[in-house]
Amino acid sequence: MAKDKFNNELVRELAELLNETGLTEIEYGQDDWHIRVAKNITVSAQAAAPVSVAAPVGAGAAPEATVEDLAKHPGVVTSPMVGVAYLSPDPDSPQFASVGDSVAEGATLCLIEAMKVFNPIHAPKAGKITRVLISSGSPVEFGDPLFIVE
Repeated sequence: MAKDKFNNELVRELAELLNETGLTEIEYGQDDWHIRVAKNITVSAQAAAPVSVAAPVGAGAAPEATVEDLAKHPGVVTSPMVGVAYLSPDPDSPQFASVGDSVAEGATLCLIEAMKVFNPIHAPKAGKITRVLISSGSPVEFGDPLFIVE
């Protein structure tokens, strides 16, 4: 591709690849040229809120925990990679783990799809799922809190 000739089709293909993979940025080049396509993602505080939360019976309305607070929780399970999280093996199957479920150490909690590979995320310890912090099909980044196991 000459420096003075813009390739619209390449930009469209790279943008489609971003959507397919859940990435926010991609760069491609050869010899003396390169092209970078990026999405401007705005994360609202609501998007970081837990999907389902177990609260003790009779508990008053407590302030919502922030992502930083959840990342410091001793029972947090975080994402080891960037990808798309899935709570069940397929759309017609039940979730691997839901709030209130007891799980054994090593039990599959979810799958993270990265580069067309489904990677199981396992419980680091036995316990009870008290929070599910993602929704199925949501993009996750390295270190994002996924579950709280107590």
